[in-house]
Amino acid sequence: MKIMDVICRYCQGVQQIRRQGVSKSGHQRYRCEQCHRTFQVAYSNKAYEPGIKDQILDMVINGSGIRNTARALKVNMNTVMSTIKKKLKP
Repeated sequence: MKIMDVICRYCQGVQQIRRQGVSKSGHQRYRCEQCHRTFQVAYSNKAYEPGIKDQILDMVINGSGIRNTARALKVNMNTVMSTIKKKLKP
C-alpha cells in the first residue's frame, strides 16, 4: 500500500484530508475538511492539472504560437484557444 501526504490545492491544509470516492476515470478524489472542497491528485486530462492554464498564458504572452504551445504542453489546441479567450473577456 502506497502512503502519500496529500495537501489541499485550495487552502494548503494537510491534517484533515479524507478520501471522497473516485472520479469517472477511476482516480481517487479527496475532500478537505477545512475548506470543504474536493480535488484530485492525478488527472487523466493534462489540461486540468494545476498550473497548466498559467503556463499557456505565459507562453502566449511571450510570443509562442497556439500550435507550438499546445505541442509543448501536450494539450489540445482548443484548450489553448479557450484559455486565451476566457482570459481576454472583461
